[in-house]
Amino acid sequence: MAEFLTPQHEDFSKWYTEIVQKADLADYSPVRGCMVIKPYGYTLWERIHEELDRRFKDTGHVNAYFPLFIPESFLHKEAEHVEGFSPELAVVTIGGGNQLEEPLVVRPTSETIIGHMYAKWVQSYRDLPLLINQWANVVRWEMRTRLFLRTTEFLWQEGHTAHATRQEAIDETLQMLNVYTDFAVNEAAIPVIPGRKSESEKFAGAVTSYTIEAMMKDGKALQSGTSHFLGQNFAKAFDIKFLDENNEQQFAWTTSWGVSTRMVGAVVMTHGDDQGLVLPPRLAPIQVVIVPIWRKDDQRTEVMEAANKLYARLKGFVRVKLDDREGVSPGWKYNDWEMRGVPLRIELGPRDIEKQSVMLARRDIPGREGKTIVPMANLEETIPEMLATIQASILQKAQDYRDANIQDVTTYAEFKAAIEQGFARVWWAGSREDEARIKDETKATIRCIPLEQPGGKGRCIYTGQEATEVAIFGKAY
Repeated sequence: MAEFLTPQHEDFSKWYTEIVQKADLADYSPVRGCMVIKPYGYTLWERIHEELDRRFKDTGHVNAYFPLFIPESFLHKEAEHVEGFSPELAVVTIGGGNQLEEPLVVRPTSETIIGHMYAKWVQSYRDLPLLINQWANVVRWEMRTRLFLRTTEFLWQEGHTAHATRQEAIDETLQMLNVYTDFAVNEAAIPVIPGRKSESEKFAGAVTSYTIEAMMKDGKALQSGTSHFLGQNFAKAFDIKFLDENNEQQFAWTTSWGVSTRMVGAVVMTHGDDQGLVLPPRLAPIQVVIVPIWRKDDQRTEVMEAANKLYARLKGFVRVKLDDREGVSPGWKYNDWEMRGVPLRIELGPRDIEKQSVMLARRDIPGREGKTIVPMANLEETIPEMLATIQASILQKAQDYRDANIQDVTTYAEFKAAIEQGFARVWWAGSREDEARIKDETKATIRCIPLEQPGGKGRCIYTGQEATEVAIFGKAY
């Protein structure tokens, strides 16, 4: 299978599209710009869902569900919000064969409908904070689409919270950014840069937007999760008011935050290689695959009996698959599971049974170098240890790649060269208009102003003015 995958260095975009399809993650739907998420891809999304959902609940959030259809008038209540989303809206004007009295927008995001409901539910400071998340689909009418990265319909979670004070809402916004950072690093093995969005790049209607930015293997940035401090903008638009402890009426302070199926694309492009996917063990739908091997028919019974016993042993503590497919060679199976990114392969044949050992093959280290013979009796200890080693190894590999492709530059000429291969880290004191000119000239944007700043002062890369903040620029998906 692997020989039919376009090499990354030859055409990264083509490699990505091929791997998503060949690894059975997704396929194109008959509706332009939409995708069908296949079972293997959906199981990967379910793993992302489970790990994020656990973190949300650990921080006091609960799940709910809000309607797919939003009255068009709701979007007009917050001027910046409607302006930001207008080009992407899908609007329903006919229902049940009749013209609707008011057009309904298919959910592009839920700040407005949730704001309407919060206004009904919040009366007193005792009703706050409201900490609600929903798992849902959204529709944004995209002109140029790519599986998982940018599709007309996609899946995501969107958290929406309301608070009594400004500081509580800011703390919530940053807490959820930290949750996303923790998930990306520790589950997806993706090193991310948490930071603040520029005024040009922030969410429509937000006071401040925060992001986690990841570098893909072609040096481009992928915005992998966002958290927004909305101030009182939506509270005033939707009349979310409460009586405070002094019996005075106040507007609530709100936040929103989200991660989407784009995270699947991030995992693919951060870790994949020319043989296929490389999945972090903590997220992999299948962590271990057992491939039975025999050359003669009289060996089959013994090998399959041992393989089934091994499968029964392992399934209690790892996500394991026994590949008992007939009519294909072990080598074909190896390639198939390498394409699908399974972290660890167990090869089991007559000699292994005789010696009471197995061959373990790591996906992250191709060839003989990644193979180890281990005693069968020790697998309960060996396999978790090896999976933890693989998880740490691919995170380190991704971090090394990213760090090697972030350049600190001091001239605009150096800047232009740096963004052709990765990120440019620069002192920045430019305006929205300066950022727009840089985008026109180079196609690079401010990915974020990192939360971790070096301190001190420098000269802005574009204006030459004194700057107190460093920004990360890059070309993005």
